[in-house]
Amino acid sequence: MSGNGTTPGDDPLQTAVWRLRSRACWADAAELLEPATAAAALQRTELLVERCLYTEAGWEEAEDALRTAEALAHTDEERGAAACERGYLAYAATLHGVRDRADEARAALGRAAALIPPGGPGRALLDFRRGLIAENLTRSPQAARAAYRRAHAGATARPDRLLLSSTWRHLAGLALRDGELTEARHGFAESLRIREELGYLVGTAPALVSLADTEAEPEASRLREEARRLFRLLGGVPTWLARQLAPLPPATGAATA
Repeated sequence: MSGNGTTPGDDPLQTAVWRLRSRACWADAAELLEPATAAAALQRTELLVERCLYTEAGWEEAEDALRTAEALAHTDEERGAAACERGYLAYAATLHGVRDRADEARAALGRAAALIPPGGPGRALLDFRRGLIAENLTRSPQAARAAYRRAHAGATARPDRLLLSSTWRHLAGLALRDGELTEARHGFAESLRIREELGYLVGTAPALVSLADTEAEPEASRLREEARRLFRLLGGVPTWLARQLAPLPPATGAATA
């Protein structure tokens, strides 16, 4: 979940990759990249791992791409980045119930932490992913909050606006869990704003739903309906959002026709 979107300095290839990625066309984006270098192989891996998280499919392709990236990694930075992707793929598989790879996820991110120095280019993303494991696998919101805050500071300093949208979102989710409605609404609104500015369509529907959870009617329904529109536009991606967008059952005795 790291990247800056299309900026004036982007080359045509990276602009094309971003546009496909943001519209849930990860496989098409990956096809544009020839894995002849460690950087290109890693970027292909990032795309295909993200597809797994959003679609709950494509696991074998992501594993193949990851093995290629690991084979081409020679510097500590490259090896650390590949380990970070292995940890994220293992996390996604565990989260979606494909297979319990929680220990692998923790071990891989631990290796990444040993290879990527504090303040290094990939450290903020690593901190964010360690926060995800703490929140969703270990069930330790305090550890998750600390990791998200480190990631938030790193993403702000670089800057990495897409990662920043994710740290805003997850910090807001923890605030909402603690009953801090105003703080949660602010964080979700910032996440949505950044994703809309970047044109990150595949991440916009989840941001709309999260913000809706902090709003009163009729604004909450308007946000959810916009999320449904984007969800349909992208062919039902992210798949896990379907449960949150399912219509509520009618009240007992209510007319259904």
